[in-house]
This record gives sequence, C-alpha cells and structure tokens, in this order.
Amino acid sequence: MSHQQDYRGNEHGGGRRIDASNWLPITASRNAKWYYSAFHNVTAVVGAGILGLPYAMSQIGWWSGSVVLILSWIITFYSFWQLVELHEIVPGKRFDRYPELGQHCFGPKLGYWVVMPQQLTVQVATGIVYGVTGGKSLKKCFELLWPACGDYRTTYYILFFVCLQFVISQAPNFNSLKGVSLLAAIMSIGYAAIAFIASTIQGVNYREDVSYGVRSPTVSGQIYDFLNGCGTIAFAFAGHSVSLEIQATIPSTPEKPSKHAMWKGVVVAYIVVALCYGSVAISGYWAYGNHVEDDILISLMRPAWLISLANFMVFLHVIGSYQVFAMPVFDQIEQYLVEERGLPAGRPLRIICRSIYVATIGFISMCVPFFGGLLGLFGGLVFASTSYFMPCIMWLVTQKPKVMSLHWICSWISIVLGVLLAVLSPIGGARTIIVAARGYKFFS
Repeated sequence: MSHQQDYRGNEHGGGRRIDASNWLPITASRNAKWYYSAFHNVTAVVGAGILGLPYAMSQIGWWSGSVVLILSWIITFYSFWQLVELHEIVPGKRFDRYPELGQHCFGPKLGYWVVMPQQLTVQVATGIVYGVTGGKSLKKCFELLWPACGDYRTTYYILFFVCLQFVISQAPNFNSLKGVSLLAAIMSIGYAAIAFIASTIQGVNYREDVSYGVRSPTVSGQIYDFLNGCGTIAFAFAGHSVSLEIQATIPSTPEKPSKHAMWKGVVVAYIVVALCYGSVAISGYWAYGNHVEDDILISLMRPAWLISLANFMVFLHVIGSYQVFAMPVFDQIEQYLVEERGLPAGRPLRIICRSIYVATIGFISMCVPFFGGLLGLFGGLVFASTSYFMPCIMWLVTQKPKVMSLHWICSWISIVLGVLLAVLSPIGGARTIIVAARGYKFFS
C-alpha cells in the first residue's frame, strides 16, 4: 500500500508509525538530473526486446509488422506523457510509485490491487527474460571466440549472471545506479548499431534465397505467430512500469516541477528508441527473412569478433537493465517489511530480501530459457496493460476529457488496441513456449 495514504506500519508492540521514505530505494535520493531520466529510460526501454524485433517482423510480415511497430511507438510515447503529467496531478503531492497513482485513480484498496500485481509481474518477467538473455549472450560471446566454450551448458552462464546480480543488487537506491544505468544505455545503443550494420552487410554480400513468406505452413500456426509477434513488440516497450519511480528521483518545486526534467529525458530516450528499433527490426528481417532467429545476434555469424562484442554488450546492458526493473521490486518488498511488519531498516534486511529475490528469479531463468516465447507471453500478458492502456484509463478517470476531444479519442484508441493485445498475444507466446519445450531438458 502507499506510504503516503493508508499504510499501517507499526513497530512491534509500540504502535508507532514508521517513516522509511528517507531510506527506501525510490524516495531516499531526489537529486537526479534530467539526463539521469534519459539514460534510465533508454536502459529500461531499449532492452532485450529489441533483439526479438526481426523475429517478430518475420512472424507478422513487412507491412503488418511495420504498422504494429509504429503504432506501438506512438501509443506508448503518448501514454508515457500521460504518466509524466499524472505524477504530480495533485498539487503538493507526488505519486512516486505506480500503485500510488492507481490508488488515487481507483481508490485505496481497488487501485492498489489493480496496479500492483501488474507492475510486479512486469518487473519479475523482465528479470526472468534478462537472466535468460544475459546467460545466452555471454555463452554466444565465448562460443564465437573460443568454440570449446560452447560445450558448457547455458545454465552455467545464467548462473554467472545471477551471481553478479547478487552483488549489484545491494546498491541502496535508484540514483546510486546512475553509473550502471549509463553504461547499460551506451551498450544498448552499441549492440543495436552492430546488429544493424552486421545485418546490412549480411544482406548486401551474403544473402541467398531469402524468403519473406510466412514462417508457419498452416493457417493456425500463422495466427499464433502473428499473436506472438505482437506480444514481442509489446515487450519492447516496457519502460512505463518504472517511469513514476524514475521521476520520483528528480527534485520538484512549484516553480520547477519534476515533469519538465523527466519529459526532456523521455523525449531523448524515445528518439533513441525510434532509431534503434526501426534499424534493427528492418535490417534483421531484410537480411534473413523468415529464417531469422528469435535473437538476431544468434543469426549473425560474421565477423566473429564483432558479433562476439555485440553479445558482450548485450550482457553488460542487461546487467544494468535488470537493476532498473528490480529496484521498484526491492522498494515494494522493503517498504512492506519495514512499514507493515515493523522490521528494522538496514543493510541486513537488504542483503537477505534482495538475495532471495535474485536467487528466485535466477532459478526460474535457468528452468525456462525460451527467449522468443517469453517475449510474446509476457509482452501481451502484462506489458500491454502497464504501457499501452492503463495510463490512458487513469487519464480518463482523473482528467475527464470532453467526449470526442483529442485526448478522449487518443486514449480510447490506445485502450482498445492495448486490450486486444493483452488478450490475444499471450496465446501466441504460450504456444511458442510449448513448441520449443518439446524434448527440452531442464538445466540443459
């Protein structure tokens, strides 16, 4: 529940309210600059999902894929603006967390239980996918340079990624991650550029018998592929689930509200998103057609050193991006334990609860390393809500725009398309996982 509204935080036996806002990861430091917002948002949005965009294009097709990608950029850019504006929609009050805004819009209990599970699922799903991505990318990096390393199981590489997260997860708050997040943002731009350049070279010099027909020979398979592709694209626009938490780290005064700095960072991030997503999706599908892998870097084979470098960049990126999405989860866990259960705030609490979370997510990543299916399943299941239509619903509830006005029309278009995406695309993702799981052995 929101510590701003009706937290029942009591110390054991004392009944005294605990104010942990100066210690919790989201609200402990509010001195972020606008460019912190830029690279936090680049890190959050330009994530592992970009690697699956050529595969999504191969499932949907040239024109349909391009339309879905462009519409997703426009809708999520608009809904991002709504969240930035809603952060301080009540004068003198800040909604530092997504569930707090939900409480304001839908009521203390309903709002919390509508928004919190969705946001939490996004963070957890991203952690799982990034665990898989980090392990597979590191393995591919070593395979290209030292082929003998390919004999080692993917599980070992995921485990190494998890071990790194045990250490980095002890960063106390969001602003303490600015260096890690900046490195991750640079890496995301770097591997996107390499994927674009290498795919273009492949398409110009080595492309033979590339087919742009549908991947599946059956009508049912084509429908499932289309749904999974839409979910994959939805997964690529995941930054909304941490946008309020990022904005909470920016200082705000009546004369200079946080939304100005935050929006400047969002605009920069979305320009980067447009350049990276468009170039990777189009070049990867153009070069490999319907034979492109669900991770474009797996399709790229030469030059080996360059593709190895790109995979290592992905590995470094997901280290930082994992933390950006994990920090709100740490905040929720620590807020509950301190303010609800009365546990003492401090390093022992952080070490224990964060380590348990990282270990749990790591174990799941090692059990289900199905990259393409996970993108489609999670992308539609929860990412469509938090990024596509939940901000629009909140805007309609709080701002009550005039019927048939611009914001009313845009919000309802986003809601309708987002709900269709949320309902249909998980079907394709689940089917992709089921097909990929045939003959799979755990911890292979």
